[in-house]
Amino acid sequence: MAFTRATGKHRAPSRMARRGAGIAGAATLAGAGVIGSLASPALAAEAVEDGSLEDTGLTRVVTDESLARHVDAQASAQEKQAYEAAARAKAAEEAKRKAELRAKEIREAKERAAREAERKRLNSFQLPVAGSYVSTGYQTGGALWSSGHHSGIDFHAAYGTKVVSVSSGTVVEAGWGGAYGNNIVIRMNDGTYTQYGHLSALRVYVGQKVTPGELIGISGSSGNSTGPHLHFEARSSAEYGSDINPVSYLRSRGVAL
Repeated sequence: MAFTRATGKHRAPSRMARRGAGIAGAATLAGAGVIGSLASPALAAEAVEDGSLEDTGLTRVVTDESLARHVDAQASAQEKQAYEAAARAKAAEEAKRKAELRAKEIREAKERAAREAERKRLNSFQLPVAGSYVSTGYQTGGALWSSGHHSGIDFHAAYGTKVVSVSSGTVVEAGWGGAYGNNIVIRMNDGTYTQYGHLSALRVYVGQKVTPGELIGISGSSGNSTGPHLHFEARSSAEYGSDINPVSYLRSRGVAL
């Protein structure tokens, strides 16, 4: 014979009944989506303390405020980095542009200086024989000259010495010149003429352009000459008899003589 215990309003449910009711309640809450949002008591307590959870009365729910602040901070940092990178790139580009401009200015200044130096060089005058001196002066008298006087000056020059053009010009005569022997006449760029006589060899031809210090011949003793030297004349034209004082001519053009 089995015994049963009557239940009534004053008798508490059995453990089995309480457990069953708890399971059933949990199932109901799960179906309502409540259990899925529950956090452990420890985590919930920490969240409430730092303000990232709010107490709803049923459970504590994580809010979006701290996450939004974090995202905003990241966005601001990235925006700042992008701005700084763009500023650095712009500064580098500006520095590069300035450096290129400065290099161009320096290059152009050097080119102008080189052109000016070359212009001065081409317009300069120098001795026809480097380091030489006048051995016979202008208009020196004597029977050695058909006119009775020296129409130019003689520069000391051993046989085989290099003879150069005193300045820039164009060769108008290069060959035998009678009493002058092998001679060269050059029309200078300033319109005057210079003559180089008694040469042993010629190194230029008629029509050739020459510059200051350019080799034009080799000294000797050809023609009416008593020994190796260079006869030099300055003239107002290519013709004999238009001679001018060669010493004054060279000195007025900056040659120390």
